[in-house]
Amino acid sequence: MREYRQNRFVRPPGATEVLLVRHGESRPVRPGEPFPLVDGHGDPELSELGRQQAIRVGERLKGEPIDAIYVTNLRRTAETAGPLARHLGLEPRVEADLREVHLGEWEGGLFRIKAHENDPVYLKMQQEERWDAIPGAESHDVLRTRVSGALQRIARNHPDQLVAAFVHGGIVGHILAQASNARPFAFNGADNGSISHIVITPERIMVRRFNDSAHLLDLVSEGSMT
Repeated sequence: MREYRQNRFVRPPGATEVLLVRHGESRPVRPGEPFPLVDGHGDPELSELGRQQAIRVGERLKGEPIDAIYVTNLRRTAETAGPLARHLGLEPRVEADLREVHLGEWEGGLFRIKAHENDPVYLKMQQEERWDAIPGAESHDVLRTRVSGALQRIARNHPDQLVAAFVHGGIVGHILAQASNARPFAFNGADNGSISHIVITPERIMVRRFNDSAHLLDLVSEGSMT
């Protein structure tokens, strides 16, 4: 009797697979000590926990057939990519348009403080699912344009290849929401050091995985509250 098995996913010819890695945890912000800015964006370095997360990411992905590594122009992505880049002997490429959502007047770490305080504007931002509820912050349309352009460039450069892109939590959430036609903030909250997975074809973006953090579980349970 003829049988029809369930088939495993196969990357379509010409498509590009992208592992979206959220950077490791960055250092805490302290009142009166804002992060340095790069092109108007807060640019903190990784914390000690973030450096451990970066090592775990490198160990998790070093056996994958990764053809290129991308980082943004913000140091926390380059620092997170470092262990994997050394394992694979690859020089990370900078794609600045995958940098974090611009937070306007709340850049430099103020966003974290406002979130902790449940500032009314922060609550409005969450309720309405739009970053530009924050004064001067990036609109959904502007964000979509720059991120889409960056993904298109990566796809053009890497058909039939696997790429690791070290990015930011807001960018992971935006890409997956766009790809799945979900609410704008439906995928916000990816863990630091987590791996999400998309496949880019000329017609669409397919979501394969979100917030895979199995390589970090004992780090989370050990003392990350300090």
